[in-house]
Amino acid sequence: MQIYLIGALIIAFVVVVFAVQNAVPIAVKFVVWEFHGSQALILLLTFALGVIMSLLISIPAVIKRSLMISGQNRKIEELERTMQKRNEPERK
Repeated sequence: MQIYLIGALIIAFVVVVFAVQNAVPIAVKFVVWEFHGSQALILLLTFALGVIMSLLISIPAVIKRSLMISGQNRKIEELERTMQKRNEPERK
């Protein structure tokens, strides 16, 4: 648990240094919108949006995988019950 705290502190320190060094105000234009902010803030926001987009894109694959795993677990349980029923007469 402490290693995660140390890692988070290091990442926070790097982000703060990055923000201080890139405090130049810039304007970003997209179609009819225009955003004004510091270079660091805009870069961090675009990075965060990229992470969110990649997570949203990966959700269908995660759901498909979890459904497949639950189906396979049900099949395993069914096969185990079948094996137990077949082995019961041999024990008597």
